[in-house]
Amino acid sequence: MQNAEFFFHKHSSNNMITSAWMATASEIFHLTPAQVEEKVLDLGILPARYKRNQCAISTSEQFTLYKSHVAIIGCGGLGCYVAEELARAGVGRITVIDPDVFEEHNLNRQLMSSLSELGAAKVTVAARRIAEINPAIHLLPIQSCLTIENGPELLQDVTVAVDALDSVSAKLMLASLCSSVGIPMVYAAIAGWFGQIACQLPGDDIVERIYQNIQVENGIEQKQGNLAFTAAVVGSLEAAEASKVILGKGRLLTGRMLVVDLLDMEVNEITV
Repeated sequence: MQNAEFFFHKHSSNNMITSAWMATASEIFHLTPAQVEEKVLDLGILPARYKRNQCAISTSEQFTLYKSHVAIIGCGGLGCYVAEELARAGVGRITVIDPDVFEEHNLNRQLMSSLSELGAAKVTVAARRIAEINPAIHLLPIQSCLTIENGPELLQDVTVAVDALDSVSAKLMLASLCSSVGIPMVYAAIAGWFGQIACQLPGDDIVERIYQNIQVENGIEQKQGNLAFTAAVVGSLEAAEASKVILGKGRLLTGRMLVVDLLDMEVNEITV
């Protein structure tokens, strides 16, 4: 490994190394792209793909992102955006859990859906797409529903869980599972032009409080539909909140919920 370290330093400039040199190192030293990325970050060298992260995220924080593990439950309108944005940001391990395949009605909003992928498992498509975007990222596709029974195992060693589920009962179950295993959860919901997002830390019950007076199983999206830009905005907010949890940066959405109204272009905060 000493020769590999020399190689990385030799071919870096201003503590930054290009994807081409990283790929060459992978071939020469028989390392996986993930092993190469981990090594260069550990040496304080930044992969050039993250150059535009640098003013907001330091190289040491980039390494923290790489060493983290995010579970995304749901790979639809929200989940596709969260998975891609976290992979581009440099989160090293991503588990995506969803039992479904892409259908034609997904084409209006779900980032990874396309005519050629109709009928394909959403998590399988996500794994292929992320591998093309960033081969150093390990995306584990789980084509299954998250349940009370399998949840503790699937959420093992997870840094933060991200809610991209459709039903109230599923969201409440995820919140309960996250509490029981002691991990933070980023919650969100979308319908039509509207969305909301919050963060539940271990020991909190913010998701339960949000839904304490809700009697219906499915949300208002059944009446208002789901739009591409709403999914993109709220999914991006979830990716940002998850990154803040990982990095311990900024003010988290704990004890409060952000409500987004894209029709009137208003963002409001509600104490929960």
